[in-house]
Amino acid sequence: MKKPQLLVIGVILIVLGIVALLWKNFTYTDRETVLNIKDVVKVQADTEKSVSIPPILGGVSLAAGVALLIVAARK
Repeated sequence: MKKPQLLVIGVILIVLGIVALLWKNFTYTDRETVLNIKDVVKVQADTEKSVSIPPILGGVSLAAGVALLIVAARK
């Protein structure tokens, strides 16, 4: 890879790693069809789901970004 590509990928990984370390989980709403009778009656339910981001994932991303910046600086 060329130096500018390594720099961009390294910075992106660092930013993603910091965001993952600061923002430990996120929630989203999913709409599910509970009952559907021949398109006449349709009952839907909104369920809130939560996804947690492991801190190790943020740390690995941050470390990989720093490593890419070091490699790009040596080229």
